[in-house]
Amino acid sequence: MTILVTGSTGHLGEAILRTLRGCGSLARGVDLKPSPLTDAVGSIVDPDFVRRQMEGISAVIHTATLHKPHVATHSKQDFVDTNVTGTLNLLEAAAAAGVRSFVFTSTTSAFGSQLRPEAGQAAVWVTEDLPPVPKNIYGTTKLMAENLCELFFRERGLPVVVLRTSRFFPEDDDDPAMRSAYPLDNAQANELLYRRLDIADVVGAHLLAVERAPKIGFARYIVSATSPFEEHHLGALARDAAALVRALYPDCENLYAARGWRLFPQIDRVYVNERARRELGWRPEFDFAHVLRSLRDGRDFRSALAREVGSKGYHDVAFDDGPYPVAS
Repeated sequence: MTILVTGSTGHLGEAILRTLRGCGSLARGVDLKPSPLTDAVGSIVDPDFVRRQMEGISAVIHTATLHKPHVATHSKQDFVDTNVTGTLNLLEAAAAAGVRSFVFTSTTSAFGSQLRPEAGQAAVWVTEDLPPVPKNIYGTTKLMAENLCELFFRERGLPVVVLRTSRFFPEDDDDPAMRSAYPLDNAQANELLYRRLDIADVVGAHLLAVERAPKIGFARYIVSATSPFEEHHLGALARDAAALVRALYPDCENLYAARGWRLFPQIDRVYVNERARRELGWRPEFDFAHVLRSLRDGRDFRSALAREVGSKGYHDVAFDDGPYPVAS
């Protein structure tokens, strides 16, 4: 089986291709930019290019996208072209070529405005049943692409699994208040409680989705580190999340203090990965308990794959006021 991976120069595309080629699997990488893992340079917006790349392909992992960091630097039409038209071109070519499974990398940003509770309200329990309400062009076009995926399953019988991934990028947060209040490792360790995952676990979910898609047909899954929180914790998370974490992990306070780290005082959401674990057989390894074990042992809590891929950024230029500009 040969797997076509779009976005081969990006964080996830590179990580998937490193993993596939490391275990001897056949894989073809495509991207707008050349890289050691890119076999063909071209745009998914070009249907002829896409059709040529689909020859001999058994499965597609579609990670290529314009991301949230591009909202301030790219037009809405750019987002529609790449995230919607590009996905449509891939679906058309995959269906015509008889591809057996198609995995689409989506985002928890599709939930959008649902993720911000009003002041004083409990944190949001985010499952696949929460209706999406995108708040920007990024979330809107990713949701449009998800719906195209479902349409191609219904009309053409193309097996598609949509993975709504939470944060896995290594870059600094775009929020200057967050950057000034928490060291990068501290903030990202905290996020593994509720809204982050390691790239090694993201790759594992995608490869399982390729394997399971023909039996599943079509499904959407939230892909995020397994949270220790339960639904009855939502009120406490909004009032005093740090106290709850200390109660769940009694040694956390000393381990954090030794690093000069702090817990977040409030948490506004919890991404629930139960369906992906149950239906895909996914077993994410890098959670908050792993962070604490790593701190005890004096190890980096990130996976070897995350360290190998490293930080890429999202733009070809550097910005003075953060890792990327934020749309007003």
